Amino acid sequence: MVLRNAAAPLRRLWPATPRQSLSETAWLALTGLLPLISVILLLIGTALGLALTPVLLGVLILTGVLRGARLFGGAHRRLAGTLLSLPLPPPPRTDLDPGLWNWLTARLGDRTAWRSVAYLLIRLPFGLVAMIGSGALGFYGLASFSYPFTWTLESRPRHGLPVFNIESDHWLGTLGWCASGAVVLALWPAVVHLLTGVDRLLLRTLVADPGLRERIRFLEETRATALDEAAEQLRRIERDLHDGAQAQLVAMAMKLGLAKEELAADTVNLDQIRTLVDTAHSNAKQALVELRDLARGIHPAALDKGLSLALSTLASSAGFTASVAVELSRRPPPSLETIVYFAAAELMTNASKHGAGRCTVLVEDREDRLRLTVIDHGNGGAAIIPGGGLAGIAERLRPADGELTVSSPDGGPTVVTATLPLHR
Repeated sequence: MVLRNAAAPLRRLWPATPRQSLSETAWLALTGLLPLISVILLLIGTALGLALTPVLLGVLILTGVLRGARLFGGAHRRLAGTLLSLPLPPPPRTDLDPGLWNWLTARLGDRTAWRSVAYLLIRLPFGLVAMIGSGALGFYGLASFSYPFTWTLESRPRHGLPVFNIESDHWLGTLGWCASGAVVLALWPAVVHLLTGVDRLLLRTLVADPGLRERIRFLEETRATALDEAAEQLRRIERDLHDGAQAQLVAMAMKLGLAKEELAADTVNLDQIRTLVDTAHSNAKQALVELRDLARGIHPAALDKGLSLALSTLASSAGFTASVAVELSRRPPPSLETIVYFAAAELMTNASKHGAGRCTVLVEDREDRLRLTVIDHGNGGAAIIPGGGLAGIAERLRPADGELTVSSPDGGPTVVTATLPLHR
């Protein structure tokens, strides 16, 4: 196990498969000259645009230059997805408001285009060095490795290869060149892999939009959170069924079995049978109660008629004073209603413990945002602490792009606000 772990970093220096090595080689070959061509065309367009700046045509040419830079960046992004197995999200479309000035400012301020310009300028010297250096190294490896064979076919004195100054007076001397060529060819895929690793870093940093990268990272985290929460909910349901309703049903079956045996006996003890049936009846009612509570925990039936009725029902059974106000211009999607309901239920539970016996619940929609506010009049001091109840609510809000804010000064009141985007 130790040897395997020690060898893992070394394996990452080489491509995973020969196909990956070929793809990375093709990437260096294709993108070695592409930035040079791109930069030359962009420089010509920029010079022409600056020369014609006093007239409107020059500004239009400059916007075309930025548009071309965006297209060249997109070409590198698509090649990276094909050859480097590096899927980069496409850049966002540029919003163009009506009007010539709005159009010019949108085009000249295109961040994707300027990032593409930066990538091409940085990639130009690196790409040329990577293409020429890796090509020369590979050609040297092939020439040295095959030198014993080309030596036998060469009729010139000293039998040399002038390109790399490879020469030998006798055939045995060619074996040293062959060995060096074998070493170079063995290390060459690792060199190409290292160079394309630098390219991957440049592509992720400059070609991919930072907002999209952050969005993808956020979605990956929230997806993992949602999957973990769903698995935990399934385990909770299984545990509640096993320890609750199933245990009651098993007890009921045992009591009914005993009653059946008593009825089959020659002497029937009606009092004992009555006791067994009463106990089985109690087990059945308890199982129904637990199944009803479990179903309510999955999806409260009152939610089918909207948040107002569901939260009012929740407040009436809270065991303390809780006022509910729901002011919605339209009904939210069922998924958001469920999130808001359970968040309100947990916040009301916290208020019952720390809120001096009363709280206020307000649900409203403003500017395409669904907002839940719970106010209690406790002593304050509430905060979002990792592993705490408020942190759990915040984690459940994240998959829906929601956020939780807490204002709880010493002495109160505590105001907890959950905000969710309400898409039209």
